[in-house]
Amino acid sequence: MGDLERELRELSTWLETPEPPDVTARVRVRLGRPVRRWRPLAVAALVALLVALLPPTRAAVADAVAGLLRFAGVSIATSPAPTTPGGTASPLPGQRAVALDEAQRAVRFPIRLPARLGPPEQVLVADPDATGRYRVATLLYDGGALRVDAFDGRLDLAFHKEVTPPGATWVQVNGDFAVWVDGPHVLSYVDRAGGIRRETARLTGSTLIWQDDDVSYRLEGSLSRAEAIDIARSLR
Repeated sequence: MGDLERELRELSTWLETPEPPDVTARVRVRLGRPVRRWRPLAVAALVALLVALLPPTRAAVADAVAGLLRFAGVSIATSPAPTTPGGTASPLPGQRAVALDEAQRAVRFPIRLPARLGPPEQVLVADPDATGRYRVATLLYDGGALRVDAFDGRLDLAFHKEVTPPGATWVQVNGDFAVWVDGPHVLSYVDRAGGIRRETARLTGSTLIWQDDDVSYRLEGSLSRAEAIDIARSLR
């Protein structure tokens, strides 16, 4: 029980949920026992209820105990000191700059623009399949310092992040779950075979990750959490 309690305590850092549901009271009522004596069972019951009530955590719980979260096509690994990439990161596979209308024809999902940011300064598409359809569309703003990556959320992982504690926090965008990563961290691209392309690794800023209509989004830049959520809510 000692190892289980330790792992569940570590897991709790991933489960910083937004507003209700508050399941703690229900756990205590069900247990009907002193919290201190039954702490391991209370923690286990709390996690079980969270898994039942919070759908996005279903796929994340098993990996979160080991320090790895998967959400909306992005994996997030927590380590004491992730390696800082050196040199200039390579572009994503097959990346090229295109006009917005051409980008829309080149991907299998609708490209939506954040009304708070307006038209992008540049549009990139990357990683084409055998039919010539691209996997990722990127909208660049502020000279590239602010970017929105969009990709088909039904596909496998597309990005891998390496963060230091506290790592990621659950937030909400339009009532649905999202993940906020505060501060600089290492980002790498995950290719179609599931391999992490270390040559693409770069140091990136705070990031909001969310999903809408089977499309996954990454908003990255020098933004506060509130600013990022406001921009995400403005997608049109």
